[in-house]
Amino acid sequence: MRFTTILLILGLGAASLSCVSARKFQESEAQRIRLQEEKADLAMQVEIADESITLLSRAHAILRQDTTRLGLLKRELQGNLFQTTEANQQLQLQIDRLAAGHAEELQLALSRMNAIQDNLQGREDEVRRQEEQLAALMSSFTAKGTRVEELEGILRKQEEVVQQLRQTVAQALLGFEGRGLTINIRQGKVYVSLDESLLFASGSATVDRAGQAALVELAKVLAANPDITVMIEGHTDDVPLRAGGPIRDNWDLSVLRATSIIRILQREGNINPARFIAAGRAEFLPLDPARTPEARRRNRRTEIILTPNLDPLFQIIETR
Repeated sequence: MRFTTILLILGLGAASLSCVSARKFQESEAQRIRLQEEKADLAMQVEIADESITLLSRAHAILRQDTTRLGLLKRELQGNLFQTTEANQQLQLQIDRLAAGHAEELQLALSRMNAIQDNLQGREDEVRRQEEQLAALMSSFTAKGTRVEELEGILRKQEEVVQQLRQTVAQALLGFEGRGLTINIRQGKVYVSLDESLLFASGSATVDRAGQAALVELAKVLAANPDITVMIEGHTDDVPLRAGGPIRDNWDLSVLRATSIIRILQREGNINPARFIAAGRAEFLPLDPARTPEARRRNRRTEIILTPNLDPLFQIIETR
């Protein structure tokens, strides 16, 4: 439309050229040139406008596509939201039904939980009591440990005393070794065992000279150790004594031999009689139960049992 207007103006200008002056002609020519320039500018603007329209159309198409896609996405999200809302409502209904239907079970579970908590509290109280008892036991154990150490110290001293006593007795009776005399330690005591042949004639309770010599030496050791308790045990074989003799049986023989030895030891060492114990075991504690001459010879013996003073040990046991 703009282009037609411009042509019309140009035609009118050409028709009036003959009636205008040279000045007018020049003005008209100048105007024509300006109009042509304007035309060119307008043509360029039209071209630019067309390009802009084309770009805007493309952008509009893209925007419309995006709008369509966003609309679809919106509808999809709305659908998902609806489904989620519906599922949530259904889940809430189920929870409500479960809560309503299991209220009793829930109460029972709570009661059980409370019982468990009470039981746990009781166990914790018991643990505390046991810890207190353990602390008391540890204290007692420490005290007993000290007591045991004291007892061990006394026992070590007693053992040293027994070992020394054995050596002293062995030294005193050195001349009688190999003649039916043995010395050993059993249960914290010194056992001096003398065969019948070293002390007595068969069936007799009288100590012969060789036996008296041995007892004299032993009496010296006992006199030098006043804290030693002395037990004399007589032992026989299983052969009965002849009837009608001065000694009735092996019981009498074993006891009489023990008392005969005690009298010699007491006299020779001037020893307090309260330190002696006489015992007769007859044939009922043999070294060898066989019924052979050799076994019977070994069983005919006298054992002198020397026991150290254990009063310090007993005092600790009684006072603690």
